[in-house]
Amino acid sequence: MPKFMEDVNLSKKRVLIREDFNVPIDGDRVVSDARILAALPTIKNALESGAAVILMSHLGRPKEGSLQSEFSLRPIADRLAALLKRPVPLVRQWRLGLEIDFGDVVLLENVRFNRGEKSNDDQLARAYASLCDVYVMDAFAAAHRAQASTHGVSKYAPLACVGPLLAAELAALDQAMRSPSRPMAAIVGGSKVSTKLLVLETLAKRVDQLIVGGGIANTFLVASGKPVGRSIFETDLLGVAKSLMSKVNIPLPVDVVVAKEFSRHAVAEVKGVDDVGFDDMILDVGPSSRAKLVEILDSMATIIWNGPLGVFEFDQFGEGTSAVARAVANSPAFTLAGGGDTLAALDKYQLTDRISYISTGGGAFLEYIEGKTLPAVQALG
Repeated sequence: MPKFMEDVNLSKKRVLIREDFNVPIDGDRVVSDARILAALPTIKNALESGAAVILMSHLGRPKEGSLQSEFSLRPIADRLAALLKRPVPLVRQWRLGLEIDFGDVVLLENVRFNRGEKSNDDQLARAYASLCDVYVMDAFAAAHRAQASTHGVSKYAPLACVGPLLAAELAALDQAMRSPSRPMAAIVGGSKVSTKLLVLETLAKRVDQLIVGGGIANTFLVASGKPVGRSIFETDLLGVAKSLMSKVNIPLPVDVVVAKEFSRHAVAEVKGVDDVGFDDMILDVGPSSRAKLVEILDSMATIIWNGPLGVFEFDQFGEGTSAVARAVANSPAFTLAGGGDTLAALDKYQLTDRISYISTGGGAFLEYIEGKTLPAVQALG
């Protein structure tokens, strides 16, 4: 059994916490601080325990071994300082020595600037471990990666444990996947079946209703003999779509919102699924389909949501995602939402605080649902 941070005495300890601060940045400004806010309770708990807190995270995909200013964690440090109401120094040359007093907090520069991070290099993992008395893995969104800051460091730290945010994520996913209240629905959106094939196949065995949206739904429509015009779909996965429809109820759209072009200024038109023209692009579900989905969701006891139903970034193609978001938010069911686009939609419609649990993970969220073991969690025992 892994140790949990809440059971460890952190007083007068150097505590290295791996968080996920991989958030959208615009210049020197944090665009969305949802992941930073999610990590705050862990950080505050460690500080209030009298620990010297050392934070680390990745941001984006910089070239290893080089400092690239556009991937610096400086905006994260500034945002943390504002939220914590205390200085949060950003430390680049931590290998030359790191001085920090108990009760203070620092942030290490982007771990992906360090050569060997992605390859889970032992020497780098030992260097991380040398900074601390206690290592806390709290970054669920990075738990599916066996890297030096998420996995390797666990082997060499004097004590490694599960952080509160990671523990809460795993508990919520376990509730949804291992002992869900019935009936249960899953909403899976996105552009391609291929990117979420294992998720769809896993969910087909576990849920009572499987709702598909976005480009994924187009593949199912074609498999059902419906025209999709110039819409994205995957010819080589039509057989998979048919197989999934034979295993679980997958309610397909009866009407859709189409346009002649993919743009913010495109003119939206509602059509029945049999009336989609050869030059139409399906960019959302129509009003009858929305009503059908809302009715289904209203009767569920557990709902998992990953991925929008349409191009919600353009308001004229966002009604499907908006309707589903509101149905999930209004439901008395246990609701679990994860994935960057899903969180962006909930944020856009100001519904984030009405979901039972918001997962900070994207890839990790999907891999856990698929039934895969998360390497960073496994390393903690």
